Amino acid sequence: MRSAIRPDWLERRIVITKENAPIGWTLLMSELEDAKEHLSTLIEDMRRDPAYGAANLRIDLGHVFSHLNRAWHRRDIREDLSEVEWKKASQFPSDIEPI
Repeated sequence: MRSAIRPDWLERRIVITKENAPIGWTLLMSELEDAKEHLSTLIEDMRRDPAYGAANLRIDLGHVFSHLNRAWHRRDIREDLSEVEWKKASQFPSDIEPI
């Protein structure tokens, strides 16, 4: 179902699949799994450590965001990223808006 708030070009963009891009798919899944793992660790650290502060949260969330940002950028990349692409893909995407 097409969203009324998304531009048409975003709706037409192809997301890689396990079948059409196995390497890219594996790398995409790896980013999502890493984000999930680090977010779980962050939650547990915050629950366990009463001294967990803003500096830790900034670092830990930054790490989670980097994985999520790369996952978004990898959604249609069939191979691995170059070092330059890696750095760019780690930044918050300009083509997605929080809902």
